[in-house]
Amino acid sequence: MEMESSPGSQLKPVDQEAQEKAGRKKGGWITLPFIAGSMLGLGLAINGTTSNLLVYLLKEYNVESIDAAQIANIVRGSLNLVPVAGAVVSDSYFGCFPVILAGTAVNVLAFVLFTLTAALPSLRPPHCASPPGAACQHGTPGQLAVLYAAVCLLAIGTGGTRFNVATMGADQFGSAREQDTFFNWYFVFLYASFMIGDTAVVYLQDGVSWAIGFGVCLATTAASFVLLIVGMRYYRMPAPKGSPYTELARVVVAAVRKARVNDGAVGRVQYYVGDGAVADADSDAMITASDDNLTDTSGFHRANGWRLCTVQQVEDLKSLLGVLPLWSSGILVSVSIGVMIGLAILQALAMDRSLGAHFKIPAGSITVSMLAAFIAATPVFDRAVFPLWRRATGTLPTPLQRVGLGHVVNVAGMVAAALVERRRLRIVHAHGGEATPTMSALWLVLPLGIVGAGEALHFPGNMAFYYQEFPKTLRSTATAMAPLLIALGFYVSTVFVDVVRRVTAWLPDNINQGRLDNVYWAVAVVTAANFAYFLICVTLYKNRK
Repeated sequence: MEMESSPGSQLKPVDQEAQEKAGRKKGGWITLPFIAGSMLGLGLAINGTTSNLLVYLLKEYNVESIDAAQIANIVRGSLNLVPVAGAVVSDSYFGCFPVILAGTAVNVLAFVLFTLTAALPSLRPPHCASPPGAACQHGTPGQLAVLYAAVCLLAIGTGGTRFNVATMGADQFGSAREQDTFFNWYFVFLYASFMIGDTAVVYLQDGVSWAIGFGVCLATTAASFVLLIVGMRYYRMPAPKGSPYTELARVVVAAVRKARVNDGAVGRVQYYVGDGAVADADSDAMITASDDNLTDTSGFHRANGWRLCTVQQVEDLKSLLGVLPLWSSGILVSVSIGVMIGLAILQALAMDRSLGAHFKIPAGSITVSMLAAFIAATPVFDRAVFPLWRRATGTLPTPLQRVGLGHVVNVAGMVAAALVERRRLRIVHAHGGEATPTMSALWLVLPLGIVGAGEALHFPGNMAFYYQEFPKTLRSTATAMAPLLIALGFYVSTVFVDVVRRVTAWLPDNINQGRLDNVYWAVAVVTAANFAYFLICVTLYKNRK
């Protein structure tokens, strides 16, 4: 296997050129309608159902409120963590398309069960007119088994689709610029599906009929399955080459075995490149006396992977470890977003949510403005801001530069949130601390919109960076890294809020008597310090490269 001289992700096998030549007539932008359409159908069905799952448990299964909230949180966490396993399976064994297709089919089965639970009274306990409690009849084991089977199938199906769709989409393009553009549009369609799910699907389920709502989810999921199959002839489908995680583990084992090898004392040093070839070039790939038994009768070296690794395997592990500090700098950005989403709903409940004389904005829908800002900002950045950047600097902004700009905009959003909350508290105190809402909830659109625009820089930039820098055998895992930040951010944000409640008086049950603005100021300071950490990580990464 011939290797290029540059390290990390730039090292690639020559046989990749043959794969690219064979797939030259496939891929490209012709695949976008099929991939984006299937993603839109899946996203609105999955997100709409999970957003309304708590209400479904309360109203239709008479589950106690705390238990329902716990179940809903576990499901949300699973939908963000199970896809990591789907990415591992895709990278190691089957490739993206088979895993996505299987995951979509499982999602269809999940929504068949959800629709049946809503349409057949025998699959639900009797309706309870009073608030859920001891007087209400709970679901039987058989009824709950069907419901939880639907939930489990939903998690498994999402595990096969959520991250792998991004990888398969990026695989359709050969240049980094086209891949960057695809990731921008990936998030646009993803967030658009979230918006539709949080509004239209939730309205159908809760306001019209649960059976109709779940039926629509079933129809859109089935349409996604059909779209994937129709577009199959256009897709590039790189074949997996075995588990890359086993190869990375072999590098660690080989490094431990050769930790005390003194390469200066062994004379001319040779390194194993693969396919029996050696080169004068990391001690993990160094051929030592203990590796003599790996030489065949022709004089070539054959790999015992747990003792002797190729240079490519060593460089893959080094590139993966080099990216991790940069990845960790995104955690606090996601934490700040999670904190804002939760607190913005509390603020909306204490503000005037009227639009005209007959319509009131649901408090839970106020965060849709963040999604809308993301969707609106992405084409503006891609078609206006980035070309202007190119005119000024001669090059388009790199993924890391976009991530850095996202950090700055996120800090600005936290400052805006603190200022809006300070104004709200002044109005409350001017009215003697009364709970009567007089400030419009539309003021929250400003900080939420700023943070949404920051997400349009941060998350696509992160995904493009990981996709380009991770080893090619870990492409699905690479695209899972940015969404994994979102999941981790929501978990850590709950810990952050709990700590603030325990050590300060800023978050009482009645936020009109608290100092929610101080919470936002604290988050702004923390994220500003995190931006400095990000800059340090970027400098160290560039120096290593």
